[in-house]
Amino acid sequence: MSAIDTMNRIAEVRLLIGEVRAPAAPAPAPSAAAAAGGEDFAAVLARAGLAAPTAPAPAAPALPALPPGAASAGGQAVVAGAQRYLGIPYVFGGEDTTGMDCSGLVQRVFADLGVEVPRVVVDQARVGVEVPSLAEAQPGDLIVTRDRGHIVIYAGDGMIIHAPRPGKNVELVPNYLTQGDIGTIRRIIPGGGA
Repeated sequence: MSAIDTMNRIAEVRLLIGEVRAPAAPAPAPSAAAAAGGEDFAAVLARAGLAAPTAPAPAAPALPALPPGAASAGGQAVVAGAQRYLGIPYVFGGEDTTGMDCSGLVQRVFADLGVEVPRVVVDQARVGVEVPSLAEAQPGDLIVTRDRGHIVIYAGDGMIIHAPRPGKNVELVPNYLTQGDIGTIRRIIPGGGA
C-alpha cells in the first residue's frame, strides 16, 4: 500500500471515529459543493481536523468543452479529456479544477465521459482489462506503478498525462516509466476514435 493510499485510509478511519464520538446534532445544511455532488477531499480532511482550513478556492477556470459523442470515441476521448486539465495544480486529495492528484485526475477525466471509476490508485488498478505490456498500450490506457503509488494516462506516441507531485501541475510529458516500473496497465475504454 502506498503512502497516499495509507493516508487516505487513515483519513477515512479518523472520520468514522469522529462521527462515533461526536454528540448527536442536527445536520448542517449542505454547502453548494455538497449539494452539487459532495464535498471535495480537502474539505473533508479540514472538517476532520487533518488539514488546516483553507481560504475559499478561487473560481474554477473554464474548461474547453468535450466534443459531442466523446464517450463513445474511445481512448482518444480519454486523452482529449485529460488535456483539458493540463496546467491544473497538484493538490493531494484534489479532484477538480482548483487542484487534483493523480487518481483524482483519472477519476475526473472518466467522470466527464460518463464512466465511473474508483477514487484511489489501488482500486483504479483493478478496473477495466489488463494490457499485457507497454508496447501494447493505446491512448487512454492507465499505467499504474509497481508500488500502486502513482497512476498516469497514456497519451500515445510515448507520452503520458499525469498530476506528478506537490509544486507541479498536470502535465503532458514523455513517458518515463519502463516495463519494470509498471505494476499494471488498464484499459477502461476500448480504442477507437480519430
